Amino acid sequence: MTGIRRFARPRIPRSVVVCFVAGLAVVGLAACSTSGSGSGSAGSGSTSLGSTGSTSSATASAGAGAAGSVQDPDTQSLSDAPAAGVVPTRIAIPAIGIDASMQDLAIGAQGELDPPTNATDAGWYAKGVVPGAVGPAIIAGHIDSTTGPGVFLHLNKLVAGDQVTVTMSSGSVETWRVASSLQSAKSNFPTSDVYGTTPTPQLRLITCQGTFDPKIGHYDDNLIVFADLVSSTPPTS
Repeated sequence: MTGIRRFARPRIPRSVVVCFVAGLAVVGLAACSTSGSGSGSAGSGSTSLGSTGSTSSATASAGAGAAGSVQDPDTQSLSDAPAAGVVPTRIAIPAIGIDASMQDLAIGAQGELDPPTNATDAGWYAKGVVPGAVGPAIIAGHIDSTTGPGVFLHLNKLVAGDQVTVTMSSGSVETWRVASSLQSAKSNFPTSDVYGTTPTPQLRLITCQGTFDPKIGHYDDNLIVFADLVSSTPPTS
């Protein structure tokens, strides 16, 4: 698609070993809309997280599995982690009508995380933590596009307790529970809360939010939803 701005990659210290490889980005998503010109449906996703009642501070996501808590990985979580080579293939969020395919996201030539090539697909950072393994797995998606809504258009409507399911290539289905959400200016992205090491499997869903600026073709905020792993079914293949 023309006009797509890539997700800026987060940069974290080498000591963060249960997250991303060293050198991955700190500023969250640079853009999550394919509306490079500001035309089309770009404005349709610019609702404020505050209007949903689900806004939380970075510290509100603290818990047993939060970044910055005890860093010894949970033994049971390690034993239940997906086998090598298993990857996520689909994500479903019934509360907001999402049932989408998953793309592998990679770092592009400009040193940024390439977004999904289809606005209705989600994507996970394939060099990062696999959903279900110890650490924060990252799934990102567009908020909208020039042709219609993006997969994460209504991500800001999620509230604590809502369920997210991630289907793995092994046939296993992981069930996650939303713990909290956070809207942050891209200039003040909460890197440690999103990408910091965790002792248990964690999921971060990220898209754009805030006000759409047609001059630069993207939004001024990021929205991050934090979720905890509840259960996973045995692999079928």
